[in-house]
Amino acid sequence: MKVLVVDDERALADVIARGLARHGMAVDTAYRGDDADQMLAVNAYDVVVLDRDLPGMHGDAVARAMAHRGDLTRILMLTASGSVQDRVEGLERGADDYLAKPFEYTELVARVRALARRSAPASPTVLTSGDLYVDVSRRTATRAGVDLELSTKELMVLDHLLRADSRVVSTEELLDKVWDSQTDPFTNAVRVTMSKRRKLGAPDPIRTVHGVGYQFLVPRGAR
Repeated sequence: MKVLVVDDERALADVIARGLARHGMAVDTAYRGDDADQMLAVNAYDVVVLDRDLPGMHGDAVARAMAHRGDLTRILMLTASGSVQDRVEGLERGADDYLAKPFEYTELVARVRALARRSAPASPTVLTSGDLYVDVSRRTATRAGVDLELSTKELMVLDHLLRADSRVVSTEELLDKVWDSQTDPFTNAVRVTMSKRRKLGAPDPIRTVHGVGYQFLVPRGAR
């Protein structure tokens, strides 16, 4: 799941982003409405957490621009006002959901996840292949009944490879879907993460396709 957090309160935006990342999401941040509009125009996000009162471009204008482009990204609108009229205005301008500040962080996470489920066809939260079992919602993985001590990023990579259904996944795709857009495209982050796949045990379920990317090997008879 890829999320854009937009709020001119930098400390709040960064806290939200770090928290969502701990829940297994790839998160970008913007602190101005015009910056957010540019990022939304060139990147694919599942959800944008969008403050209304933004410098550069009002949150309502960002939502209108998204609608004009036909952007299917779901919008969770944030505002300091909790009045009914303010909520109605936000929803009329394209927001899919609305949350007034201050809010409980657990509610924010729940609403982001609910909107992400609406942005794409339902996908399973539990994935299995042979003796490998991954529970995405609980952020846990086991193999042959043994718990795998995977970091959030390692689990996200494994999840993406499993969902690729034996397709070779490029390094660039992993950077786009699992890391954020600020990640240096020349970074070795993917290679470093993949070098730790010995945690998955033997035989290695992932094949390195040199010069291309990585492929999850579906065991015979697993389909």
